[in-house]
Amino acid sequence: MNSPIAPSETIMIYTNIVLTVTKEEDVPEIKELLREQGRLSRAEPGCERFEVYHSQRDPQTFILIERWSSAEDLDVHRTAKAYTEIYQPKVLPKVTRVPHVSDIVE
Repeated sequence: MNSPIAPSETIMIYTNIVLTVTKEEDVPEIKELLREQGRLSRAEPGCERFEVYHSQRDPQTFILIERWSSAEDLDVHRTAKAYTEIYQPKVLPKVTRVPHVSDIVE
């Protein structure tokens, strides 16, 4: 029986992350940090989509919509400047994070 995905075939990775800023006064700083993280991430190899949304309903909520060409590209992203110098040390300590690795419904 054949596997539905060949071992050499890459699988697109879809990630949606909901971030809630813990303290309201940190929202402007987080917004600027996420803007820069998005700009840097979009320039990385394998990044097909990296968008940062700021909720109109809840000003302390941001949503990251990401699409990566492969799991390997996402792993490399986690070693790049956007992640190691902005997201991990400056954003994560000031937010709660709910990640949703997702499948696209077609």
